[in-house]
Amino acid sequence: MSLTPSQSGGEVLPHAQAPAEAYSPEQARRHREYSVWDPRSAPGTYVLLVANIAVYVWMITHGVNWSSPGDYALLRYGANEPWLVLHGEWYRLLTATFVHVGFAHIACNMWCLWNLGILGEPLIGPWGMVAVYMLTGIAGNLLSMAWNVGLAVAWYHNSDPLNQIGAGASGAVFGIAGILIVLLSNRALPFPWEELRRLRSMVIKFAAINLVIGLSTMVFNFGVRIDNFAHIGGFLSGLALGVPLAPRMTAGRQRYFARQKLTFAVACFVLAVFGYWIANLL
Repeated sequence: MSLTPSQSGGEVLPHAQAPAEAYSPEQARRHREYSVWDPRSAPGTYVLLVANIAVYVWMITHGVNWSSPGDYALLRYGANEPWLVLHGEWYRLLTATFVHVGFAHIACNMWCLWNLGILGEPLIGPWGMVAVYMLTGIAGNLLSMAWNVGLAVAWYHNSDPLNQIGAGASGAVFGIAGILIVLLSNRALPFPWEELRRLRSMVIKFAAINLVIGLSTMVFNFGVRIDNFAHIGGFLSGLALGVPLAPRMTAGRQRYFARQKLTFAVACFVLAVFGYWIANLL
């Protein structure tokens, strides 16, 4: 059974003064008063960090190898496997985003999540950050599953691709990068365009470098298998979530958050339909 640690290595984003004031006075106050190392500066991001680290600590304190957990251990703690998902364990599409394949995997993903979260949370709020993480993580795992189901049906004509194990937060990390690229493209924001463009350029470089690293493993054997379709699915879904949100960013807090709720609700429906379609491919 092949292991698919969806690692997200590559460039680390430097910290920048995130444009918060246009969206939430509370977010602006947090950004001014608290250091980026203080969880109060970005509570949604820190909740996600704590959740991921807690799952990893729970695993290793219950006998799981800290650097190279086995397939059974990964599945026991919620990793994704298409065969199990298609047989009713749909929760794995979400739980897999909190399970990691060893210390190096979680350390890299958490560092990237922290950098992007500190930059992005002032743009979407704590609840928005958690929602984007979960929605884009699920979207990435669904696209990965669709690819494996397609291989099983059209190429291998057996169930081997359905036994691929996937785990990690990197699909969600790519999703956060995707939504930031769209939101930072809004020229109506009350900040210098050069600064917004600089921040957006950093996020684009981050996504591009990590996508190239991941895709290169399909050509060269680096001793690790990366779930590129989870990365791509997370990234594309993040871009899609940002499109309806960007026009409302300067329309006032209530309108902006109302648009968020509608966007996330529609995303849930689309993901459910996509999952139903995948389940009926076999």
